[in-house]
Amino acid sequence: MKSPLIKDIGLAFFRIAISALMLTHGLPKFQKFISGNFEFGDPIGIGATPSLFLAVIGEFICPILILIGFKTRLSAIPSAITMAVAVFITHGADDFGTKEKALLFLVSFITIILVGPGKFGVDRK
Repeated sequence: MKSPLIKDIGLAFFRIAISALMLTHGLPKFQKFISGNFEFGDPIGIGATPSLFLAVIGEFICPILILIGFKTRLSAIPSAITMAVAVFITHGADDFGTKEKALLFLVSFITIILVGPGKFGVDRK
């Protein structure tokens, strides 16, 4: 059964599930940021505050946009970059099991960039 409706339901399910899972990582960072606690790692050498700000965008703001299907492909780019930093820099020297979750998110966001939101999103394409 390869109907376009099933494909669009699958894309929506995937997009919503990945975004909701990412929000569980982004919400604590967002709360930390708005509380004024800017202690955070500096994996790319730009400072703790800018690194936290970029992590909040990639793990909280953009996943909300992806979840609703608004500017989905564009919104998935910062999330993919954030996960690439996590995989290759933050957890670069760690064993595979440690970086596996970030790698799964990276692959998922790249997939969303490539396939888009499907029919069931604000973009409705």
